[in-house]
Amino acid sequence: MSTFSGLGTALSSLIAQRQALDVAGQNVANANTVGYTRQRATFSSVSGVQVPSLFSTNNGAGQGTRISSVDRLADVFLDAKLRVATSSSSYLTARAEAYSTLESSLGEPSETGLSTQLSDMWAAWQEVGNYPDKSSSRAVLLESSRAVAQRIGTLYSDVRTQWVQARQTTVALVDQVNGAAASIADLNGRIAAITASGATAHELADERDLLVNQLSSLVGAVADVRPDGSLDVMVGGNALVRGTRVSTLSIAGATAFDQVTATPGQSVSVVWSERPTQAVALTGGRVAGQLSVLAPADGTGAGGPLAETAARLDAVATSIATQVNGLHSTAVRADGTPGGDFFTFTPGLPAALGLSVALDDPTHIAVAAAGAGALDGSIADVIGSLGTSATGPDSEWSTVVVDLGVRAAGAGSRAKVAEAARSTAVQQQLAQASVDTDEESVNMLAFQRAYEGAARVLTAIDEMLDTLINRTGVVGR
Repeated sequence: MSTFSGLGTALSSLIAQRQALDVAGQNVANANTVGYTRQRATFSSVSGVQVPSLFSTNNGAGQGTRISSVDRLADVFLDAKLRVATSSSSYLTARAEAYSTLESSLGEPSETGLSTQLSDMWAAWQEVGNYPDKSSSRAVLLESSRAVAQRIGTLYSDVRTQWVQARQTTVALVDQVNGAAASIADLNGRIAAITASGATAHELADERDLLVNQLSSLVGAVADVRPDGSLDVMVGGNALVRGTRVSTLSIAGATAFDQVTATPGQSVSVVWSERPTQAVALTGGRVAGQLSVLAPADGTGAGGPLAETAARLDAVATSIATQVNGLHSTAVRADGTPGGDFFTFTPGLPAALGLSVALDDPTHIAVAAAGAGALDGSIADVIGSLGTSATGPDSEWSTVVVDLGVRAAGAGSRAKVAEAARSTAVQQQLAQASVDTDEESVNMLAFQRAYEGAARVLTAIDEMLDTLINRTGVVGR
């Protein structure tokens, strides 16, 4: 072993400690960078002579140290756990938000809610029954009845508007999915090329993982890392990204609310752009939550909340018209003519939108039983009692409000539980992957001291060589 070999050993330590310090500095610099995964420099010793030979010597000491790798301290299992939790949370949150918006649209209970307006209408009927000869009471009845019809129509329009907005949101989300998938495919190519050259692409991997997490939130994507460093992204059991190849998604199905509320209702689905007849079997993510909100009614109340609410609004409107018309048509007006229908529907429109008052003239309101006289108001009293009937429109509407409230509360509760699980998964991942500045400070101090030690070794060897070269053989001169 050469006398100068100690210089190489000390130099290797200087280089390795400086490289390790660079890694620690990179960690500290990105301590607050979202998505950054901490890195660690791994040291390995450089052994002495490996193959014995006639003239080789080995005193047992190695030849220094080197950085064998710079590892990215990610945990694939914690990453996968976070993506599953994110997928579930996003799905349930989308549904909870839709229920919350829908519940707010109904405005129950409130002074402007349908329940209040129904009560006002029944009270107006009873007022006319008590004073059938008062024109002011009849005018109030017409206005309160029109207010009920208008309120039901407004509620239906609000539901339809929410559906349209939800579909537009879904289209925008699918566009985000396609954009993220294209970015992942591009990063796959760059990472594979860098890895093949022997370098590291940790920062690119961090960027890619953020995009995969975004896809998990949107469509419940899962990821599988390839040996070359690239990553496959699966959605619904099929590859959205495979290496540098990317598939795209698009929206198919119903484009208007009327198509959803038709019989049978047409659903909205996400399909593969190259296979438009094949729907993507989404099991989680915000897009899946949106699709469940956009779904048609199924007749059991478990369909899409918007279509179900629209169907029940139609049922309430039909119930009001049927029950009031059934009684009003048996009554007679002050001039003795039959009452006929009080409410009517506009052909071609849903019942909730098409409901209106058929009468314009207050004198055409029929409140008397046949043969009971012009001042009889018994039929009006019976109509007014529909408000307290167990099978009346009020009872039906109350059921709608209560059912929606229960479903909204359940959706909100499930979303909170899922979000708590996601938060736990985030903390577990951060505990593994995030930068601990205290730990990095200790590491930097250790690297600094090791660097100083290597420098002292270098100085000592330099002094030894100086003695050997400049002082040997000069004794006695």
